[in-house]
Amino acid sequence: MGLPTLEFSDSLLDSPEFRERLQCHEIELERTNRFIKDLIKDGNMLISALRSLSLAVQRFSQSLREFQFECIGDAETDDEVNIGERKQLEMIQNADDVLISPLERFRKEQIAAVKEEKKQFDKETEKYYSVLEKHLSLSSKKKESQLLEADSQMSKDRQVFYDASLQYVFKIQEVQERKKFEFVEPLLAFLQGLFTFYHEGYELASEFEPYKQQLQFNLQNARNNFESTRAEVERLMKRIRSAEEDFKAPSCFTMEGYLYIQEKRPLGSVWTRYYCTYEKSSKMFTMGNTETRPASRQNGLVIGSPEMFRLRSCVRRKTESIDKRFCFDIEVVERHGVITLQALSEANRRLWMEAMDGKEPSVLFFSSCFTAFLNEAGFNFVKKCIELVETRGITTLGLYRTGGVNSKVQRLMTSVFGKMKDFFYFSEATTTITSGLKNYFRCLAEPLLTYRLHKEFIKAAKYDDHKYRVRAIHALVHKIPEKNRVMLDLLTYHLFKYVHNVTCYVLIVLSSGFSEHPFFINAENMSILPTALSPFFGDRLQTSDS
Repeated sequence: MGLPTLEFSDSLLDSPEFRERLQCHEIELERTNRFIKDLIKDGNMLISALRSLSLAVQRFSQSLREFQFECIGDAETDDEVNIGERKQLEMIQNADDVLISPLERFRKEQIAAVKEEKKQFDKETEKYYSVLEKHLSLSSKKKESQLLEADSQMSKDRQVFYDASLQYVFKIQEVQERKKFEFVEPLLAFLQGLFTFYHEGYELASEFEPYKQQLQFNLQNARNNFESTRAEVERLMKRIRSAEEDFKAPSCFTMEGYLYIQEKRPLGSVWTRYYCTYEKSSKMFTMGNTETRPASRQNGLVIGSPEMFRLRSCVRRKTESIDKRFCFDIEVVERHGVITLQALSEANRRLWMEAMDGKEPSVLFFSSCFTAFLNEAGFNFVKKCIELVETRGITTLGLYRTGGVNSKVQRLMTSVFGKMKDFFYFSEATTTITSGLKNYFRCLAEPLLTYRLHKEFIKAAKYDDHKYRVRAIHALVHKIPEKNRVMLDLLTYHLFKYVHNVTCYVLIVLSSGFSEHPFFINAENMSILPTALSPFFGDRLQTSDS
């Protein structure tokens, strides 16, 4: 069973489920740390044993030389023994350099960096929730200037906490991905040296060669996937970081997050923090009490038994009617009277009010970026790009891996799709044309294989049987709209010609597919899981094509 996905949007929500998933990753990294320590210990024992073996061979060789038994070919035998001793000493020294040192470096640099990020995250978590409770306890009767100053300071503290949370999740994702190749590469190098040393194991080393070659391709693919996924994840992190305060993360609930609920007591009332969810279609409102542990373990939460209610109405609480800010009242079927809730901010209250059909207006934010469409202009642009690429550099290695100058690519896109249609800029370099082609597919309003069929394509790509996988993907391709299929035929036929015109066939299949498949398929909701599944779909698609 794999690790649960860590989403940047969940880190802003800071739900108990997010903390549980975060703990799973922390446990896995600690297990990796212990495993590397044991491997280094066993590796040192192996190197020590090899040194003992080398000394024993030298003593045996010395005994043979002192025996002085005349025979034909003894000089050659002595030479071979000396060569063997030198090779063995080189292998022992090489084992320490290629196996022990890289593993120790990975453990000290990468895993230690995650632990430092965790300390910073725990520190900011403790500080944030402490400041938040003080902020929410401010009286609404204070001067407006004091409240505005408090809001401004709270916003800064919240941003510091969000940054620490995002950075911690990002570092965990990075180390989990680095582990896939920085942990395997030293083992591969050590095994290569070990097999090279044993002369009588030459046939075994020959049998190892195909596996080593495949592993090298897999390592290259893993490294390429890491670079691509890391770039996508970093862009996603920046998007989440720059999102407005009323950003709502993708979720199975209409709204979810922390709310403070007023609880009546014999001597007044207290405000208790609950993690609440609301489903608009069923009007089900759920709240679970969360008991915060001591300050030294602030990131640990104990979740009480959740209570479920059916919402009847939701009304914003007037400021002058209560001594707290950001409040609203709800009525539920199962209880008499109203339940007073306090949101974390004005924007957060707007989102809850919107979800519960309250009186607050809905505010949505859209990004104003360029959107491409499968229209006549788009088809003409793609055909022109393909024609120029096939005329100029169809045999160029790494054609779609080398990016063009960003300003020139933007100028090309503006000249073609702007108000002043102009094909003059097609005289640009081939890398500008290929980058423009990739940029067009990246900016499509919907990927070629459509959002609707995304899950079905991923499911089909997971089938282990090659023939069944090919038939399943083939059937799904015929379900996409006609324009999408025509464009897909144009692009795949171009890539087919490109692959078969390059000398390094095996390597270019991996490279070309890796460069293009994110534009074929993507999920509608941008998150880490679709980003991680996208390279997997490309790999299975390449296997199907081959």
